[in-house]
Amino acid sequence: MKKTSDLRIRFVDPLISPQELKKKIPLTDDSAATVVESREVIKRILARQDERLLAVVGPCSIHDYEAAIDYARRLHALNERVKERIFILMRVYFEKPRTTIGWRGMIIDPHLDGSYKISEGLTLARQLLLEITGMGLPAATEMLDPIVPQYVDDLIGWAAIGARTTESQTHRNMVSGLSMPVGFKNGTDGNLQIAIDAMASARHPHHFIGIDQEGKTSVLGTTGNTDTHIILRGSRTASNYRKPEIVYTGELLKEAGFLPAIVVDCSHGNSEKRSERQGEVLHSLLESRASGCREVIGFMMESNLFGGRQDIPRDLSRLKYGVSITDPCLSWEQTEQLLLYAYEQHEIEG
Repeated sequence: MKKTSDLRIRFVDPLISPQELKKKIPLTDDSAATVVESREVIKRILARQDERLLAVVGPCSIHDYEAAIDYARRLHALNERVKERIFILMRVYFEKPRTTIGWRGMIIDPHLDGSYKISEGLTLARQLLLEITGMGLPAATEMLDPIVPQYVDDLIGWAAIGARTTESQTHRNMVSGLSMPVGFKNGTDGNLQIAIDAMASARHPHHFIGIDQEGKTSVLGTTGNTDTHIILRGSRTASNYRKPEIVYTGELLKEAGFLPAIVVDCSHGNSEKRSERQGEVLHSLLESRASGCREVIGFMMESNLFGGRQDIPRDLSRLKYGVSITDPCLSWEQTEQLLLYAYEQHEIEG
């Protein structure tokens, strides 16, 4: 009999289970307190019970552990200056979706060399999240692979579903069971309805195939996640961060039965992937909020220690410290100026 399965599988390498990794790198009391508090604050922001602006700020992707800690310490110090009006989470993205091919993030390829040491990547990711949340700075990430949350979700305060996966039933199922608030991005073509449909789907219970904490294939039954919102990220050809688009999105959310809650992504289609334009987007959304658009509850910015981006060199010793290897980012100095500006401009009543 001829073989009919696994014809294109080169090898199978057993992966450490979520339970094993959590035993190896356990959640601490300090990190747990940071995670619980951040989730509760975000829920209140979504419900408009907390007037602070949610700010998800950090590198487009994490590729250097030490640079990430360096950035986290700076952001934590800045947070102390703005926390009365701005609620900051560090953008700690370990997975990168690709239109075709390319480096897929620290979890998949932690050594940047195509060796795909995924167990090492998961270990590094969990250790980094533990250290960041341990200093009192909450973490945000994109949930891409539906298995990964079992390894790190206890350390995440907020999560995003990207433009390429918002329409995916797999990701809508996953969000229905996630423990944190989640933002769905509009599609890469600018379609808003797929994000609103995703929110509507995720707030209901679902049953699907996944893994349990021991790594066993299981049927997972969820309760549904009502702590969701939309993220406006622009499209391949146009932006959608200005007041008319915000008002229109708010009306669509109301029609679907949601209290409108909109986070504006200052990068991607809204800045045409030109990092220096993120400031323009931030200024605009702050003006919209000040003029009465309370549906604007926050923003996202891509920022690193140094501005711009770089390709991954063959000789990794030539990699520049603190510079993005994916999308262009703002420098730390630019980030600090913009967050302080947001603090000055965003007034809280009462």
